[in-house]
Amino acid sequence: MPSAAHQSAYAHDVLTGRDDEDFDLVRFDGTDLSRAHLEGVTFLECTLTGCTLDDVHLESSRWSECRWERVGGAGVTLARASLADVTIEGCRLAAVSAWGSTWRDVTVTGGKVDFLNLRGSRLKDVRFVDCIVTELDLAEATVDGLSFEGCTLVEPEFGRGSHAALDLSGATLRSPRGLTALKGARVSRLQLIELADVLAAELGLDIAD
Repeated sequence: MPSAAHQSAYAHDVLTGRDDEDFDLVRFDGTDLSRAHLEGVTFLECTLTGCTLDDVHLESSRWSECRWERVGGAGVTLARASLADVTIEGCRLAAVSAWGSTWRDVTVTGGKVDFLNLRGSRLKDVRFVDCIVTELDLAEATVDGLSFEGCTLVEPEFGRGSHAALDLSGATLRSPRGLTALKGARVSRLQLIELADVLAAELGLDIAD
């Protein structure tokens, strides 16, 4: 991750986005990115601290060795974006549309993410730690290393997809859907007992008392 000593501070309070503008070793401190059009922009070794991302357009953007700290925003569009070696810490995000995106070596720590759409995404070595995620959509995603440690997942959707090295054993699962697609995933023994009724319903099993 970049050191603040090597980064240049972004000089403006508001970032609107301009054509063909990429950012290398830039620190955004309290910058308002709301409604900015940053489609296809590359962020290399950048830090976002206390920024606002309401209705920001980041489709097909590329993030490498970046850090988000205490970032907030609703309506964050990251469709088809690429995140590699990224840390997201203490953020409060909602309505995050990241379908078709690629995440590699990403860690999300603390905070809360509501309505996280990762449908059809590719996730490799991704960790969620001590955070709340509501309505996580992993349907049709390709997972190769994804864990949730001390997290609460509210109404997660797994659906169809490939779930290699998906570890749910450290999470609290509330009203999950698509459990029959979780072949190869790891759950705790207690979770298996708690999810028995949901799994039986999805399989159409008739449970005799």
